[in-house]
Amino acid sequence: MTDGPQGVLAIGGALALEEFVDVVRRGRRVRIDDDARARMIASRDVVDRIVASGEPVYGVNTGFGRFQDVRIGPEHLLELQRNLVLSHAIGVGEPFDREVVRGMLLLRAQSLALGASGIRPLVVERLLRFLEAGVHPIVPSQGSVGASGDLAPLAHLAMAVIGEGEVEYGGAVREAAEVLAELGLEAIVLEAKEGLALVNGTQAMGSLLALVLADAATLVASADVAAAMSVEALRGSHRPFDPAVARLRPHPGAILVADNLTRLLADSEINASHAACDKVQDAYSLRAVVQVHGAVRDALRHARGVLDIEMASVTDNPLVFADEARVISAGNFHGEPLALAGDYVGIALAELANISERRVEQMLNPALSGLPAFLAPDGGLHSGLMISQYTAAALVSENKVLAHPASVDSIPTSANQEDHVSMGTIACRKARSILDNASWVIAIEVMSAAQALDFHAPLTPGRGAGAAYARVRQELPYLDRDLYLRPGLDRVRHLVRSGELVRAAEAAAGPLA
Repeated sequence: MTDGPQGVLAIGGALALEEFVDVVRRGRRVRIDDDARARMIASRDVVDRIVASGEPVYGVNTGFGRFQDVRIGPEHLLELQRNLVLSHAIGVGEPFDREVVRGMLLLRAQSLALGASGIRPLVVERLLRFLEAGVHPIVPSQGSVGASGDLAPLAHLAMAVIGEGEVEYGGAVREAAEVLAELGLEAIVLEAKEGLALVNGTQAMGSLLALVLADAATLVASADVAAAMSVEALRGSHRPFDPAVARLRPHPGAILVADNLTRLLADSEINASHAACDKVQDAYSLRAVVQVHGAVRDALRHARGVLDIEMASVTDNPLVFADEARVISAGNFHGEPLALAGDYVGIALAELANISERRVEQMLNPALSGLPAFLAPDGGLHSGLMISQYTAAALVSENKVLAHPASVDSIPTSANQEDHVSMGTIACRKARSILDNASWVIAIEVMSAAQALDFHAPLTPGRGAGAAYARVRQELPYLDRDLYLRPGLDRVRHLVRSGELVRAAEAAAGPLA
């Protein structure tokens, strides 16, 4: 929901991944939609009536978790909410980076603005004020089992609302109370249910998954470009990429990849030069690019569907149904949908790296490529790209450990009241690590393919692959001798992660899926 194509984002309805990225990475401003504000006020009225009546309702005038049966007197309700935030903020480990925290602020505000949480609009407005002002609570990355939502991470987020804990502001970590005072903001005194509404939800894992999916969309396109360069470098056949093949097994991702490769490889002089060769088939890492890359895309598409639903969902407890004046304690905070999706994404991206590393080996191994060993022009004196494959192998091996699903584990918490948990935040953290590793592997493939293509000169690769090669050569020259490779690899990885490699290929081959 927006106030125009480039206007302020209005939350409280559907939220698209592209809008999420606009806010988190580009600083787009956010406000509460007017209809959403009315729903929030109505749900808050229900909570206020419950407080006035004294009717016992979980989280409003009772304890939490195992203490659900403990009644809390009206004189202690404000203290109860403050205590909840303070006691739950016990995460550990390295803090989440700024964009994860910004994503948490946005997604928590969005979920609460849907109007079924019984929270005052002013509390959500404070989260949005933090986004606008660049006030980012320090949120440790470990400590969530992803069942009653991301309790510990969200409690650290909520600490800043009540003027406690630390925040990052202006590039420095400072006391939240000090920053609030500097901005002319008072700490908010949470009323009945508001502390619980702030800490119950899936917004840590949701932010992580959203960022992974946003970056993975670029990575899979870069992987198609890398594969096309490798096919040309290894004088692979183009026939397996014929769209007619994909149509006989019409998985959506495979159809997209087949179209991408067909356009990336069009008008290849290298392909024409070996049209009459006696090689029957290529290795699977070349011949099955459509099937493997396509399956990765299908996994990401599934996860995107899960995320789209989650970003338009209320995930705290209990839920307030203002139209019926009912409050229902249920399980919308449970992270299982995101846990399974995060694991699936991690597995898929690990596979993207696996097949990329195999293409690197194909290019560097002279017995497989027919090219100089390790693509060194003077092997022996020079090692060429020998150790780049070691690095790729180490990364894909690490990914195999990280890809073990977190969602198959469960450890009961809260004296067995919360007897099944999702581990969803762990799943999404791991997926982000796998994405980072995969981007290095694909960068190594691109670097290797560019070096291999030089040995085919003056023959030129397909239009898109050739344009990508030319873009790489703007950052990394042909390696005619051994040198310190890491700075060049850093620049190539930037091309892969930023989408510049894809845009260069698209300029010659047309838009890629």
